Amino acid sequence: MALILRANRFYGPIKHLENNFPTLDVLDIASNKFSGQLSNEFFQATHKLRSLKINGNNLEGKLQRSLANCRNLEVLDLGKNMIHDTFPYWLVNLPSLKVLILRSNRFYSSIKFSGDGNAFSMLHILDLTSNNFSGEISIEFFQSLRGMMVIDGNKAKPSYVGDNYYYQDSVTIVNRGFEIFYQKILTFLTCLDLSNNNFHGRILEEVQDLKSLHVLNLSYNSLFGSIPSALGSLTELELLDLSQNSLSGKIPLQLTSLTFLAVLNLSYNELDGSIPQSNQFGTFLNDSYIGNTRLCGVPLTKKCNEVGSQMLPPKEGEDSWIDGLSVWKVVLMGYGCGLVIGFSIGYTVLNEFGNKWIASFIRKWKRSR
Repeated sequence: MALILRANRFYGPIKHLENNFPTLDVLDIASNKFSGQLSNEFFQATHKLRSLKINGNNLEGKLQRSLANCRNLEVLDLGKNMIHDTFPYWLVNLPSLKVLILRSNRFYSSIKFSGDGNAFSMLHILDLTSNNFSGEISIEFFQSLRGMMVIDGNKAKPSYVGDNYYYQDSVTIVNRGFEIFYQKILTFLTCLDLSNNNFHGRILEEVQDLKSLHVLNLSYNSLFGSIPSALGSLTELELLDLSQNSLSGKIPLQLTSLTFLAVLNLSYNELDGSIPQSNQFGTFLNDSYIGNTRLCGVPLTKKCNEVGSQMLPPKEGEDSWIDGLSVWKVVLMGYGCGLVIGFSIGYTVLNEFGNKWIASFIRKWKRSR
């Protein structure tokens, strides 16, 4: 049984739903004005849920641990509320959880895990952006994301969405202060978005264990140290945003091995040296590097004295790809897990504007890999 009440003007506590839908399977009451705190009774009454979307309301207070009784839960979206709590680490006990979105709330403190070998064994979308999380991103945190460690084309999917594990939902893209709303965008990804928090410390080499990542967004934090060369082993990565931190040193040459990388943002750090030029790095524009005064080389106007700083000549037919990518990149600049990634969404968004050329290019490119 499904109950879809999203994008209406319902308000007040969510009490009239309690005890009324003991067999409820999908509950979507997003984008209303529900308020108050989710009660134990609410989760007891909806313990058979597979999908719970309450994003875009006015919920507050702490999350009740009775949520862990929803053992069938696959999608949990609590984004854009006013929930004030520490990270609900006890959700690791949900064996089927694949999508966890806590963005734009008031979660705080550090994120600590015990390193449980079975933690988040199915999770592959984790969106914590725009909260008040702090502390270092620990080894145990990366080790807990078991579902992001294996590249598996036959990955289990929620049974109520489409094939190939597409996560179906609407999304708001923010670009230069303007919001563009797209409904029912289909997305295929593994995504980790920790942006716009207060995380500090170094990016640990253990991030390389998350082999299936398509999106990694660590922007707008207080991270320092060098960019780990281990990121070059994330061969599925299509979007990497490390902007607005205090990262220093050179851009690792290993990143040029990320041949699927379509969006790169390293802006406003303290990086130095020449910008790599091979593979995808020949497609990135100034916006990827601005705010790093000691970087040099194409596409920046500042020239390098180092050997190998000249840009490699484009291959035949590459000019049209670069021109097209620059348009697509503008559309993607407001991303995060909410926007999601890759050529699936790139094609979907561009299709709104009639740009169908990218589909044939993707097929040719992937066949040539």
